[in-house]
Amino acid sequence: MSASKSRIRFPMPDQPCDGWLAVAALALLLTGWVMVTSASTEVASSLTGNPYYFSIRHGIFVLVSLLAALLVIRVPLAWWRVNGPFLLLVGMALLVLVLVVGREINGSKRWLSIPGVPFNLQASEVAKLFLITYMAGYLERFLPQVRREWGAFMRPLVVTMVVALLLIFEPDYGAVVVMTGCVMGMLLMAGAPLGRFVMLMAGVVALGFYVAIAEPYRLARLTSFADPWADQFASGYQLTQALIAYGRGHWLGLGLGNSVQKLFYLPEAHTDFVFAVIAEELGLLGAIAVVGLFALLIYRALSVGRRAELARLPFAAYLSYGIALVIGSQAFINIAVSTGMLPTKGLTLPLLSYGGSSLLVSCIMVGMLLRVDIETRRAVRRASPTAPKAGTSATSSNSQGARK
Repeated sequence: MSASKSRIRFPMPDQPCDGWLAVAALALLLTGWVMVTSASTEVASSLTGNPYYFSIRHGIFVLVSLLAALLVIRVPLAWWRVNGPFLLLVGMALLVLVLVVGREINGSKRWLSIPGVPFNLQASEVAKLFLITYMAGYLERFLPQVRREWGAFMRPLVVTMVVALLLIFEPDYGAVVVMTGCVMGMLLMAGAPLGRFVMLMAGVVALGFYVAIAEPYRLARLTSFADPWADQFASGYQLTQALIAYGRGHWLGLGLGNSVQKLFYLPEAHTDFVFAVIAEELGLLGAIAVVGLFALLIYRALSVGRRAELARLPFAAYLSYGIALVIGSQAFINIAVSTGMLPTKGLTLPLLSYGGSSLLVSCIMVGMLLRVDIETRRAVRRASPTAPKAGTSATSSNSQGARK
């Protein structure tokens, strides 16, 4: 029997990690750098005299974030699992600290200025990552109780309510929506009874509605969202300018660098509303391509989590599910806001928008997903009865079998 016919087939590919996941993340990073450069040149020139000021800074953020992702790939998942509760406390401490000494921008205290660091740290981004890590460890430890007992089911939601309360004081209502949705999604994917979610959703919707109308600026956002053209030069200004950008783009766009709305018409064109500039310059096809990259990234993240669950690695599985939910929900909300589907919220587009904290945390999440995939492949190979022993290649094993 020839060696080619007796080749051992592993349950998973021989590549070290999920290539499609890495390609999708890298494509979004590079696309973001190009679009931030295009969307920020006029604003940067006006503010600093250097049209590439934000582009250079974003490029540095990209390189630092890639380096952080490579370092995270080398960190065993056991470290994250053991330190999950401590990391959650660190995240809460950062949220408290930002309320005390945080830097206020546009009426919100969300950023910490760290001496020696060339960018402001957004505490909610770090807290988001640490909350996912804690939740994955909690579900691994108490999964049977979560599925049967109300107490075990409610404990992580109480923790989430504490985090949400700190975020509301900043205020950062968008982060509250993302974190709450992520935690509830992780509980649902862990097998918690669906009936409990129906009961809780009524309370969450009622609370969310109250929070949304408690402050005048949030109520203005809701009314402008319903009819932005009714007050297009005040509360509806940002949304109407974004919609104009979509209308200009047509099928193929105006061409890279040719956006009109970025010329001081559309506020935050290189941060929260960068997708509107993408639609204007690259058209409907370019916008769909970006959405497709996000869909590919989220699909591969869920696939990584499913493979980890089948390999009996619950922490890795729920960590992957949580990351997929956070990236997916934040991308959906950002795009939905810029297209007028949802009220305006201050959420960046993961891996694309300008911003050091968001970019860094998003790349760390991708690095954690790749680490999950690496450890899952190792676990499957160790468990496979036909897998070759360490130090022995599959080809040499097959050749010896063929000679026999």
